[in-house]
Order: sequence, then C-alpha cells, then structure tokens
Amino acid sequence: MDDTLRVLNTDVLVAGGGPCGLMLANELGRRGIRTLLVDAKPSTAFNPQANATQARTMEHFRRLGFADEVRALGLPPDHPTDIAYFTRYTGHELARLSLPTAAQAVRDVKKLGGSWSAAELPHRVSQKFVEQVLRRHAETHATNDIRYGCELLDFEDAGGHVEARIRAIDGGAPQRVRARFLVGADGPRSLVRSRLGLAWSGATGVRRDFMGGLMFAVYLRAPAFYDVLPHARAWMYVSVNAQRRAFMASVDGRSEFAFHAALHEGENAQAWTEADARRVFAQALGREIPIEILSCGTWTAGHSLVAGAFQRGRVFLAGDAAHLFTPTGGLGYNTAVEDAVNLAWKLGQVLRGTSPMSLLDSYELERKPLALRNTAYARRFADSVGLYPALPVLEEESPDGIAARAAASAHLQQHVRLEFNIPGVTFGGRYDGSPLVVDDGTRPPPDTPNDYVPTACPGGRPPHAWLEDGRSLFDSFHDEWTLLALGPAAVDAQPFTDAARALGLDLRVVRHPSASLRALYEAPLALVRPDQVVAWRGDDAAAAGDVLRQASGHAVLR
Repeated sequence: MDDTLRVLNTDVLVAGGGPCGLMLANELGRRGIRTLLVDAKPSTAFNPQANATQARTMEHFRRLGFADEVRALGLPPDHPTDIAYFTRYTGHELARLSLPTAAQAVRDVKKLGGSWSAAELPHRVSQKFVEQVLRRHAETHATNDIRYGCELLDFEDAGGHVEARIRAIDGGAPQRVRARFLVGADGPRSLVRSRLGLAWSGATGVRRDFMGGLMFAVYLRAPAFYDVLPHARAWMYVSVNAQRRAFMASVDGRSEFAFHAALHEGENAQAWTEADARRVFAQALGREIPIEILSCGTWTAGHSLVAGAFQRGRVFLAGDAAHLFTPTGGLGYNTAVEDAVNLAWKLGQVLRGTSPMSLLDSYELERKPLALRNTAYARRFADSVGLYPALPVLEEESPDGIAARAAASAHLQQHVRLEFNIPGVTFGGRYDGSPLVVDDGTRPPPDTPNDYVPTACPGGRPPHAWLEDGRSLFDSFHDEWTLLALGPAAVDAQPFTDAARALGLDLRVVRHPSASLRALYEAPLALVRPDQVVAWRGDDAAAAGDVLRQASGHAVLR
C-alpha cells in the first residue's frame, strides 16, 4: 500500500452496492457503525434483474421501516401477480398460479395462518426499484458514506485492520482506506473473493433446454403487449414451445418488461442486434408488435455454486460473491439480504465491544449451510421446468396436440406450485447446530419447499401471530435483543435484564399475556436475536447468564 496517500478511516468497507451491500449499509447505519460503500456502477441498477421479493425479505424491510414503500413500487396495486405458462404468449395457456395483487396482499395477510402466517407477503417488484429505496434509506444514516462510481482497487488484511485502496471511476488519485472489516458484496465476479483465492464449489455449466446455459436478456418497452394478449394478465409469462423457450416479467404493469430467452446450440447472442432481439421476442409472443429495446445482453443459467469459505480474517463474502444461483425461485437476491442481516448485527456487536471477535466466526457457520440449501432448491426448481421437453406437437391443432398440451399442463401446474408457492423455503431456513443457538432438545419439522410449520424450536424464524391491537407480533420486537415473556402467568425475567446489563447487551423484555402465544411458542420465555431468529426458549430464567453469553458469542465457538 502507498503510505503517501491520505487515509480514510472507517469501521466497515463494503464493496458492492447491490441489495446485499445496501442492506448491510442500512443495518450498520442504524447501529451507528461507520460504513463506506463503494460500487463501480454510476448508480443503482438500470436493468430489472431480480423481480421477486420473498415474504421473509419483506419482513426485514418492515423491521427497518420501509416495507410499505417497497410494496408501493413495481406493479400497480391492482395488477395480477400470477405466473402463467403458454405455448406462446398469444397461443394456448397451459398453466397458471393465481396470486394476490399488492393491494390484496395487504388486506389478506392478516387472514392467513399456517404456512403463510406472516407479517408480510411476497411482493413482485424489480430489484432496480428496491435498490433505489435501499440506497435512499442508507444515505439517511449519518455514519454511512455511499459512493457509486467508485471502485475497490485492492486490499490487504493487516491483522488488526484492513488496508484498501479505492478510486473514482471518472479519474483522480487512489484513496487509501483503513477499515476494521471489509465485506465483499461485489457480485459473481467478485474482486474480493478472487484476491482471497476462494474457489467455487458446486455445479456449473448444467445444460437444460431452459434455465441451463446461455440466456439472452432484453429490457424492453412494449405498450401494445396487453392489446394482443388473449389471456388474463399475469406478472410472469413463460413460453413453452420448440422454437423459443423464454420467460418475461412485467416491470411496471404498463409497458416495460424483462424478457429472457433460452439459446439453442450454435446461436451467438453476443453478436445479436436489436433486430435479433425483436425476432426472438416475436417467437415467444407468437406474433410481431412494435417494441423499444432499452438494453440487452447475455447471462448464464445453470449455476449452483457456493464459495469455499465466507471469511478470511477480517474479510467477508456475502451475496453473489459467496453464492451463485440459477434464478428459479428468486432465491439469490433474497439469500443475499439474509446474509447482510446475519452479518450486520454481529459486526455491530463486535465493533461496539459487546461481543468478542470470535462471534464473527459464526457468520460462515450459519450462512454457508443456508447457501448450500438454497442453491440446491433453485437447482431442483430449474430441473423441474428446464428438463421438461417442449416438443413441436404442443402447438399442433390435432388430437395429439391436445393430448400433449394436457400432459404439459399437468406437469407445469405441478411445477409452478413447486417453484412459486414456497413458504418452506422462505421461512424454513434454520441455523441448527450453530454455537449461538441454545439447543433445547427438540427437533424442527422437516425442511420442505412448499410447506412451513411454524415452530419456536431454537435456530429458526420466530412463529408469527397478529396481536389483538392489529399489530404484527414482530412489530413488538426490540431493534436488538428481545426476550418474549408469554402467557397469563408472569414469569420472572429479571435475570435476563441483569445478565444483559452485565454483558452490555441491548435487551428488552416484551410481555404478551396471550395464552395462544404461549401455546404457539411452547414455552413462556423465548430469546429472539437482532436478526429475528430464536436463540433460546425455556420455562424460567435461571440460566439467563449462560444463555446470553452463548447467544452473543461469549462462549467458545466450536
């Protein structure tokens, strides 16, 4: 490092200004942690990219105070959010999963129970809009320094801190940065992961007819699309035919769409022009209409990759730098947000001096198994749709064609529920075996994608309920540590308050006398971490000191 450069000091240097990096900045900023975020892009994303915000992510946005702001973006409030499959968009409809509009989601969420008992339902909104909200809120925190158009050049873990150099894209001298920690949230071609020498493990180069191999992406404007669509509107439109398989998500519910087409062997989409984009779009639509090309490019489906490690000393990986998905199920962006939520509270504890450095070892221990789990689910979803053959007979107006469409309908109707009705994936991620989780001897329900059984078994999301005053139970949680005291019998929680004060933990006792909540949690006391994960539950507070020491990383991590 060039010692002649003026040094900029910060607590956390974040490389990458996508959803993961911006979520980190929000979580750290509200804790008063000095955070410098750099991203070589001139601003947040222009292209639509991810288009599905899962319910658990929306619950985190609610916790931070901007879920309503996110839900107001994207599709109009009364626009359907269905996923529908067609031979071509103007051809035969094969399958459809009907889902609530944004307006219906707000009304319906309080009526749902079981697998979908939640503070928030999913929302169909382009990542480009979400990033704008995340950036706007990140910039409100006085301790945050958000710099787009600025790249990370290099870094070195010096033991007690990280030395790095950054530089504005439009020129100028490099800036030297000294940070307590560095987080590489810098995407699949991560400079941070590369410099750490961390290789991918998992599957790549998987070939499928669809969602496996090179894909051609077009961000387009097609005002006439709804005029020629002979079917009910949807949010996602999938074409299943032998000529061109593709999917398309509505970006604004009016004229903008994110269109992605699978390529055939021998096609060189990197050389394609706007005329080719119009041709390929017409193949999926089934006719030609005027379209405006806003951008186009290629990307590769068929990845289910996880980095060999998520941490080296004071340097961490998160988001697409740590795990790379085929986007079936929309799991990449949502897993990245959970990475940020998990890492941020731990960095906050260590930087505030309320937990030892060893707490940070739990980040990889907790998040890497979830990355392996979620990439495996995404691969399963991709296999389900991408390995199903789209034969020419599907479009024949003949008895054979009718039979083929009936068989395709049966398969795709089953598939669409497998991929898009996934409360088990959304809410069922767990940190079983984590040294921060106090095992109570119980075991959680099986991990399945399409069913979720609420459980307060330590290590997972707290069971949700709506309170008599109309609030979500989650709304009553403290920003940091929460001790839930449940049921009509008042259990003495003072030992937790005393132990938290001794450890310097920001803990609040939240009492709810409801007998139904006591039954839901199967215990009168439950400790909820800052990332809204149950760390412990029990019948009394006798072991409060030991529980809090373990949950906050003061116990030796195994």
